Amino acid sequence: MNSATFGRLGRVAHPGSALLPAVVLLLCSASLAAAHNVTAGDAGYIQEIWGAKPIPFLYLGAKHMITGYDHILFLFGVVFFLYRLNHVAIYVSLFAFGHSSTMLLGVWFGWNVNAYLIDAIIGLSVVYKALDNLGAFQRWFGVRPNTKIATLIFGFFHGLGLATKILDYDIAPDGLLLNLLAFNIGVEIGQFLALAVILIAMGYWRRSAGFWRQAFGANVVMMTAGFILMGYQLTGLVLSP
Repeated sequence: MNSATFGRLGRVAHPGSALLPAVVLLLCSASLAAAHNVTAGDAGYIQEIWGAKPIPFLYLGAKHMITGYDHILFLFGVVFFLYRLNHVAIYVSLFAFGHSSTMLLGVWFGWNVNAYLIDAIIGLSVVYKALDNLGAFQRWFGVRPNTKIATLIFGFFHGLGLATKILDYDIAPDGLLLNLLAFNIGVEIGQFLALAVILIAMGYWRRSAGFWRQAFGANVVMMTAGFILMGYQLTGLVLSP
């Protein structure tokens, strides 16, 4: 997105201009506090699995991605102003490589990291992307961060956040590698499905007369959702024993 785009966002903001996207994103943010959590039913099932069971883990991976609001919000922010499919493919591939590598390595090697801290950084990733879309870095500092590198780095943290949750449950070592690979493939399938829905919706939205009025508000709400997640996780970090 160029400086002209930043200017357009800054000029068109007015109260009520993004009511629909604001409602949608606020509904998503209501579940951000548990964005990476594995449901109790899935957790019990994971603990009962012994041996290589790729199909169930494929399903669980896809389910996690589709219901992972932090993933969806960050992905939404990343593609918000990407109009060419090859650009979308580059950024999504960087994000996928990032979260896939740390999820697999984190679980395989049992990395012991603080889940609250990682999830707070994930919230920060949503805030960063919203600010980037709003042109805040150029206005404040006169420079824009390298968006590809930022997408890759935050992808690492998204994957590490998932790894911390998976490690909370004692997955049987027998068949672990195949199960993790299946889970990761499921995550990518879920990401593809979520991305398809986002791109279709964005295509219609961008053609509407109110897009530029609503884009500012949508990114402000996305930023607010990121701050909600950050605040919740940092509170947990401070209060945790």
